[in-house]
Amino acid sequence: MPKTRLQDAVYTVIMAAVMVYAMVCFNIALNIGELNNGVFLEAFKEFPFMWVVAGLLEFFVIGKIAHKLAFKAIDPKKQPPIIVAYAISIVIVCFMCPIMSLIATLFISRPDLDQIFVVWLKCCVLNFPMAMCFQLFYAGPFVRFIFSFIFREKAK
Repeated sequence: MPKTRLQDAVYTVIMAAVMVYAMVCFNIALNIGELNNGVFLEAFKEFPFMWVVAGLLEFFVIGKIAHKLAFKAIDPKKQPPIIVAYAISIVIVCFMCPIMSLIATLFISRPDLDQIFVVWLKCCVLNFPMAMCFQLFYAGPFVRFIFSFIFREKAK
């Protein structure tokens, strides 16, 4: 896990990229009613904007809140590092999913004014289980592996 501000920034950039790309693919597949090869290419159109928004939001706002809330539920000094990582990840998804779903609703779905709430709510309900499972079981372990490879400590 990140120990410095630089490491935190690198971790956030990688995690935001992995999560945003997966969630954009998921939402495109939902919108067209199927998953096909074109979904993975189409996702690159929405990816840059959503990646920047998610990365900045997580790094400057949600990450700090998530640490505080997670550490109210668990004592990071008494828990194994993986439990700490899961606690933080769960809180981050709980905040990021509704916020990013709202941004996607406003900038991508662009519903009529009287439909914004219901479209956002539907987006949240569909995205939340996917985001949580993908984060805990795939993105989290994958990004921690990549991160540990980049910042591996040298043997003394």
